[in-house]
Formats: sequence, C-alpha cells, structure tokens
Amino acid sequence: MSALDPESAAPQPRPAVVASVEQGSIGEQLGFEPGDQLLSVNGVRPRDLIDYRYLIVEEELHLEVRDATGAFHQVDLEKDSDDGLGLAFTEALFDGLRQCNNRCPFCFIDQQPLGRRNSLYLKDDDYRLSFLYGSYLTLTNLKEADWQRIEAQRLSPLFVSVHATEPSLRAQLLKNPRAGLLLEQLKWFSERDLQVHAQVVVCPGLNDGLALDRTLRELADFGTGDWPAVLSVAVVPVGLTRFRPEEDGLLPVGSACARRVISQVELLQDQFQAVMGTRFAWLSDEWYLIAGAPLPPRSTYEDLPQQENGVGSIRSFLEALDQATVILPKRLRQPRRCSWVVGRLVEQALGPACERLNAVEGLAVELHGLPSPYWGQDQVVTGLLTGHDLLEGLKALDLGDQLLLPSVMLRQGELVFLDDMTLEQLSEALQISIRIVHGAADIVAAAMGDGQEIH
Repeated sequence: MSALDPESAAPQPRPAVVASVEQGSIGEQLGFEPGDQLLSVNGVRPRDLIDYRYLIVEEELHLEVRDATGAFHQVDLEKDSDDGLGLAFTEALFDGLRQCNNRCPFCFIDQQPLGRRNSLYLKDDDYRLSFLYGSYLTLTNLKEADWQRIEAQRLSPLFVSVHATEPSLRAQLLKNPRAGLLLEQLKWFSERDLQVHAQVVVCPGLNDGLALDRTLRELADFGTGDWPAVLSVAVVPVGLTRFRPEEDGLLPVGSACARRVISQVELLQDQFQAVMGTRFAWLSDEWYLIAGAPLPPRSTYEDLPQQENGVGSIRSFLEALDQATVILPKRLRQPRRCSWVVGRLVEQALGPACERLNAVEGLAVELHGLPSPYWGQDQVVTGLLTGHDLLEGLKALDLGDQLLLPSVMLRQGELVFLDDMTLEQLSEALQISIRIVHGAADIVAAAMGDGQEIH
C-alpha cells in the first residue's frame, strides 16, 4: 500500500477522529484523547478503518497526529504485530460513503417521508461497510480499483443483495444495466477463493415462483467445493410502507404468498441438503409469522449464517429466553409491574416467555404487540416501530412501573427512533421510566427489577 496520490481525483481521506481510547491501551499510554486526529500511519493516510487495521500491524509505527487544540505531533513507537492501539474512531470511512446507484422501487430509503435526519436518506452501497459490519451491497458501483483492493486485502466475506440471477430481471429490479453482471462477478469471487453471503428480497409477481427457483439454484452452483463462493442465501419478503411512490407495481406479501414461498424454499432446502450437505438457503422469520406457521426448530438454521438478516433470530432469541427463564424465583419481595413492547408480528411467538415471567408471584409483565400507523403496516417487526407508533399505541394504557423497549428500535447507538422522536420525548409524553433492553437475559433482569432481592 502506498500513500494516496495528492493529484488523484478520488476523494482524499479526512483525518481519522478519535472517539474513545481504551483504558490501559498503547493509545492511552501515548496520550491520545477523544477529538485527536490521526493524519497518517507510516506516511499513509488511511482511507477507512480497514486501512487503519492493516497499517498498524507493523511493529514500528510513525504516527502523525493533530490534537484537539490544533497542535501537530509526530509519534514513533515499537510494538508487537498483534497489538492494537486501542483507538476507536467517530466514523469507519475517512474518505466518504459509497452510495447506491440503483433505483430499486422496493428500496426502504425511498419509502420514508421527507424532512427527517439526513442519515436516514443515505443509500449505503459500500463494500467496506459490508466487510466490516455485514451490510448488504449490490456490486454495481465498484470500479476496477475497488475490485483490485477486495482481492489484495482479501475483503471476504461480503454480503450481496442478489434479488435475481437472471441478468435482465436483475437489471429490471435494480433499474441498472450493470446489475446484469452478477453471475460474472460471482465467478470472479470463485476464481479468487473469495466469498459472499447473498440476499434475495422477494417481490410477489416479479422475482418469485420460477424466477426464485432459478436464482437459488444458480447461487447454489457457486456454493459447492472446498471454498464455496456463496456461503448462504437469505430469502426475505419485500417490506412496503405508505410513503412509497404511487404505481410502483409492487404487491405486499400476504399469508397465501408466504405459504407458497415457504413450501418452495423448504423443498429446495431438502435438495440442497442432500447434495451440498447444507440447507444453504434460509427464509427469514417474517415468512413464518406472516403465514401463521410455526418457526422451524433451532437445528435447521445450522450455525445461523444469516441471523443478522432476520433468519433464525427469533428462534435464537426464544432459545436464549428459555435459558434465561429456566430458574426463576417463586416471588418478588416487592410487587412489580412493567410493560414490554414488541412489533405485532412477533407478539404471538413471545407470549409463552411472558407467561413464564408472570408465573413469578408479585411480577406482572404485560406484552404489547403494536402495529405501525407511521409506516402503514399492521403486522410489523419490532425494529421498525417508531416513537409515534409507541406513543399512539401506549398513550391510553397503564404501563406499570417501567416500559421495556428492545434496543433494535433505536439506530446507530443514538437514543432516537426512526421518526426522529427521542427517547426523552417519548418518556415525557408517556410519563413513565423507560429502559432499553439488550437481549433475552437483559429483558428477564429488567422485568424483575435487576438487583431487587428475591426469595
């Protein structure tokens, strides 16, 4: 890797701004503080967090730093190659976000109202964020230098939104002729022993039925061998809001459609299992909830390769809830009432866990499965509930001592909902204490009042 050419037309990296410094780390020993700017490492200006991680592997480092007062510093140090500096940065990308160049009619970004915070309208299609955080990209905006970097730095696996493998259909769905190059791109990954996880968003009448069958089979052709190019596929239903453009030609997924897709994909899973030794393609939990069908057993999800995409996430959560409620007290010293809010789509699946909590004498947990008037969806997943949905659905209710809200309702580590309502505003409007809960064990602890003495 060499320093960026100052004459290049490509965006020049901004300084990497330190957000926090790990206690006891090399960075703390060197005197780094939040607000300091890392300008270069061994003469190279890192473009992003990936470059930074590659650069600091060297045992001898020369750092150029500008502190929060504007003073310039040069720091030389020696360390072991596997030692990090303990620095976290305000952004993962120092040269800007690569945005999407497609015009998919089912894009969630385009199905939002105007006037919200700017970050909600950024169409992320950046291969670096895909590698770092598992966000999905389409591969349509990559330049030759990007392909070269993916190969040179072994940026694998990436997460790719496929939707269809038939070239003309994919180009039609993404409204981009470059989308038809997907199979050639997958071959490129295969030839270099690089890998992807794939996603198919099913739009009824467009890429379901025979098109879905072809897509999954052609992806499976890249899923064999000692180093498969395609590791897994998530099949996800299209989500439509009341803000989407008129006459977009899209149809919502209903229960009959969900049952058809479940039957189709489960049949293919059996075939893939027999030939490949893996089910390879999985349906997101929403299909079963929309169809009113039971979720598959945990074992069918294998090692949960697509859990962050909603595949097996509810089953995994229920399993964790079962473990967290194996041993519960008989009673609480002080009676406690609280409300737990989820999306209406998942309410029924979580009912049994709530009943186990309510078997504790003195504990009353009321589960509220809410619709989303904001998005115009009656059956909605928890992560899409907005502040206005919560206010509308809960304002007339006695919520008890505390309101428990899953962390998936909040975005990017901020205490703000998708509609820009803040957690503080909601708490004031409902006149109740709110606790954000993270995972099954945290929900159980919060419901029982954490350190409340029990006997």
